[in-house]
Amino acid sequence: MRTTVGIIGAGPAGLLLARLLHNAGIDSVVLEARDRAYVERRQRAGILEQGSVDVLRAAGAGERMDREGLRHDGIELRFARRRHRVDFPALTGGRSVMVYAQTEVCKDLIALQLKEGGPLLFEAEALAVEGADGDSPRVRFRHEGSEDVLECEYVVGCDGFWGVSRKAVPAGLSRVFERTYPFGWLGVLADVAPSHDELVYARHDRGFALLSMRSPSVSRLYLQVPEGTDAEEWADEEIWDELERRFETADGWTLARGPITSKSVTPMRSYVHEPMRHGRLFLAGDAAHIVPPTGAKGLNLAVGDVVTFARALTHQQETGSGELLDVYSETCLRRVWQAERFSYEMTTLLHRAPDATPFDDRIQLARLERLTTSRAAETDLADGYTGFPLG
Repeated sequence: MRTTVGIIGAGPAGLLLARLLHNAGIDSVVLEARDRAYVERRQRAGILEQGSVDVLRAAGAGERMDREGLRHDGIELRFARRRHRVDFPALTGGRSVMVYAQTEVCKDLIALQLKEGGPLLFEAEALAVEGADGDSPRVRFRHEGSEDVLECEYVVGCDGFWGVSRKAVPAGLSRVFERTYPFGWLGVLADVAPSHDELVYARHDRGFALLSMRSPSVSRLYLQVPEGTDAEEWADEEIWDELERRFETADGWTLARGPITSKSVTPMRSYVHEPMRHGRLFLAGDAAHIVPPTGAKGLNLAVGDVVTFARALTHQQETGSGELLDVYSETCLRRVWQAERFSYEMTTLLHRAPDATPFDDRIQLARLERLTTSRAAETDLADGYTGFPLG
């Protein structure tokens, strides 16, 4: 099997890249280790930056998003039983975000790929990327019980942190930057209408809490818990009681309860692999970087990566110049490190470390006070949350 671009992974990054290349007249093949049902129900991110929304619309993948997604023009910060709304459009010149789950983005892109795009092979496990430093890289993969080879001009690894793509970068060329956090997020889905019409980020002495949503009838909520927590250790009523404590306000706001349909614990880490390119292998999304979810940046960074690659390859096809491909890693990493900074700042602003001192607590509160009284500080948060420029 031969193609121009071999794409490993049919998450949102790989699927969107295939769509962008199709629209540019460049052929590709997507290899996905899991089956279609798994990809379409894999719970991940739910917040799309303005730039990601614009890209999906321009790619022809925004119709259902615009119909069913929830545009949000702000978030609410809570601390010391107080509430403060951050108005995104007023601070950013009109930008907003969209609540639209990654599962739905994948469903939309899969449907388009199968209808209009190139081959999308499910249950096709990539085994290795070979020859990345030459002119004809290839991907060895297993599909329908036998091994095969996908010969490419370029390979883009969108196969996540545990995939094979990054392993093809020689260890001597790799630099890894990493931070782990001593806490995680206990996340639940509940069949109850969200208790607020925008996301609520709460800083509390007992730990962070987040009120989010998946639809007008399904709530997504999170609690900061110690690292290594087992979700099943928490009974449903305990979860609701703790959420109520951390979201408490002085004005009598109440949290609506409902049946919890799933719960899991997400570890918190920051990770960047440099470079994001080796020869004709390009890394995108979680294959190259991880952010703590506090800043809602993971999916959006992946979008930025594949937009950068698609633009660079289109430029090469149209002009014969590889100048944009040559600076792919540097271009992506500028955005990646700004997103890492933003996510780190949001995480340390709102989470209470296990060894926090009274001084640390007062510094957190002072930072939050600054956000609620300084337009410059509030604008910086709004700019970061709604998204840094793509490419």
